[in-house]
Amino acid sequence: MKTVRIATRESPLALWQANHVASLLKERNPGLEVTLVKMSTEGDRFLSAPLSAVGGKGLFVKEIEQALLDGRADVAVHSLKDMTSVFPEGLILAALPAREDPRDAFCSPDGHTLAMLPAGAKVGTSSLRRSCILRARRPDLEIVSLRGNVQTRLQKTRDLQLAGAMLAAAGLKRLGLDHHITQVVPVAESLPAVGQGVLGIQCREADADVRALLQPLEDALTRNAVRAERAFLAKLEGGCTVPLAGHATVEDGQVYLRGLVGRPDGSLVVRGEVKGPVPEAERLGEALAEELLSRGAGDILRDFGRREGAPRA
Repeated sequence: MKTVRIATRESPLALWQANHVASLLKERNPGLEVTLVKMSTEGDRFLSAPLSAVGGKGLFVKEIEQALLDGRADVAVHSLKDMTSVFPEGLILAALPAREDPRDAFCSPDGHTLAMLPAGAKVGTSSLRRSCILRARRPDLEIVSLRGNVQTRLQKTRDLQLAGAMLAAAGLKRLGLDHHITQVVPVAESLPAVGQGVLGIQCREADADVRALLQPLEDALTRNAVRAERAFLAKLEGGCTVPLAGHATVEDGQVYLRGLVGRPDGSLVVRGEVKGPVPEAERLGEALAEELLSRGAGDILRDFGRREGAPRA
């Protein structure tokens, strides 16, 4: 191949991610030309309401996936945490580069950590998961919905005079904005979203030339962790608009997966963990999901869940 077209959202972080993948491809394939196909998605256009109210995280990927299916692009680069558990027929997750920091970060204009916040402090987030975890730990906090790209959310935090905002550490680091971080929150305190910190590189399953170009970008440890996380997600009905987290690590041939499902108000959070050999990563994810479903997550999903793409009430 002489030219590869990468479909991407137009946000600064999405463009950084697409350009990063372009650089990796050109380093390994001298003479290869890479162009970006910049697109606006529904998730980028509807910023006036929480994601859970306008259709969920799949709104960031549908149009980009359609560009692959239509032949307008050869590759798509996503934040893996934005991707639903099931892809359109004909598309595959061709490569997963090494994961960036998966943790959440607290950014406070006044330099505070979460523990320093007084009762009633206002904290911004666009995530049901982060909101649930914060409310479970600190029911006294006031959660303020914060949509937009990373820079916009940081600016809104100042403009609205919030005590701080919760964002993904990975995005801040990739954009060189990690100086805004006043606390990187441990995984044990704020369990990350499935796929957080991972770039998901997608292409057409039948496109053997593109798959061969992308294969060297693959990181085995990241893939094995993601196998467990996404199996967990899929078993819990995929893109349900409820607070849900799942994070896996891989060490010495073992996968350690932690997961949770919670009520949006944080009044009930069902947590669990499982460990087992790498070849059983998917089974481990499914088993943890089944355990949580049996311990109360099933009731939460019935009360609050809605699949991606389902009609909104």
